[in-house]
Amino acid sequence: MNITVLGAGAWGTALAISLSAYHRVTLWTRNTDHLAELTELRVNQRYLPEQPLPDSIYLTSVLGEALEAAGLVLVVVPVSGLRATLEQVAVLKQSLPLVLACKGFEAGSAKLPCQVVEEVYPAGVACGVLSGPSFAREVAVGLPTALTLASHDEIFARDTAGEIRNPNLRVYSGRDVVGVEIGGALKNVIAIAAGISDGVAFGNNARAALITRGLAEITRLGMALGGCRETFTGLTGVGDLILTCTGNLSRNRQVGMMLAAGRQLAEILLEIGHVTEGVYTVQEAYKLGQQLQIDMPVTQAIYSILYEQIPVRQAIRDMLDREPGSELV
Repeated sequence: MNITVLGAGAWGTALAISLSAYHRVTLWTRNTDHLAELTELRVNQRYLPEQPLPDSIYLTSVLGEALEAAGLVLVVVPVSGLRATLEQVAVLKQSLPLVLACKGFEAGSAKLPCQVVEEVYPAGVACGVLSGPSFAREVAVGLPTALTLASHDEIFARDTAGEIRNPNLRVYSGRDVVGVEIGGALKNVIAIAAGISDGVAFGNNARAALITRGLAEITRLGMALGGCRETFTGLTGVGDLILTCTGNLSRNRQVGMMLAAGRQLAEILLEIGHVTEGVYTVQEAYKLGQQLQIDMPVTQAIYSILYEQIPVRQAIRDMLDREPGSELV
């Protein structure tokens, strides 16, 4: 199959590398300087250093060229650039099936990636979302990874999952698009909180409690938006949440640890250098929670730290002072 990967960040590059052993892969970057570097070094030095790009991966910064022979398009651009990218794709080639591999909410509208597709891409074209516990570096080097591909079109989800599956990349299929996207978005917010907890040395007990309570509020919001409860117990729910809250490769967890050390957000983001979706997702998640009157104390705490300049330790104190209610409500 001819697969085009739109977005040459860490995750797009990792997927391109993994898929290139079994498919003809084109990797597109919108930045011509980045393309020149990729072409010369055959390494994505900024986003995925030390992992060579196979010679079989075709590189381009011309979107029309990237789409020309594609049978499937994996969209792996940041959510902030998703709408503009899809509008260009729709003009150039309207019938291409899409798989979205980006996580978060669109700033301002609080729309999920699948909802953005519905607004700018022709109706009836097959579309799915790919998510799950996956650090780009581990996928790129071929370590075993399991993901879920969800689509409202059950046949498309099943067939496409079968096409992109390989011995090291296990891909399941499902239908709960909203649940998969909510799990992938909100786990980044909870991971910032987990990083703060680890950064102030609250210990393993506190981290386990935080992950569990975080999952509860992810589930509450997800179900209110139309997701299925079972999805949040799967790979794209608890699986992705555990990885992002505990793994040292998690950028969102790193943000939390640096905040706990007293660093300023602007300085942190500059040092990390990659898109850290949880920082932006929390704004829209907080807004949705307020609109839908859903109790989301972890999200609220991270929002207050990042956007209301509440000191980390005060936000922690406020959370710990909350009156505990029934666990499963």
